[in-house]
Amino acid sequence: MSYTKSKSTKRFSFDINRNLTAKRAGSNTVTISTLPSEEGQYNVSQTSLTMTVKEASALQGFLNSELGGWSATVDND
Repeated sequence: MSYTKSKSTKRFSFDINRNLTAKRAGSNTVTISTLPSEEGQYNVSQTSLTMTVKEASALQGFLNSELGGWSATVDND
């Protein structure tokens, strides 16, 4: 059974691909890709990072523990 899901923001694209029945290495991956910059925004070359779902789960745990309860706010003074 395969599962694929994508989410994009202004700067990044997030993709997950899972195959619950596959036993082959690399069949369950999470990819984070940078998107082309809009003129005048930021300057970064396009790149992507692919990790296993297990590695992504470890990243999620780290982010949850370090950012848990913290929210970014923008002050528009």
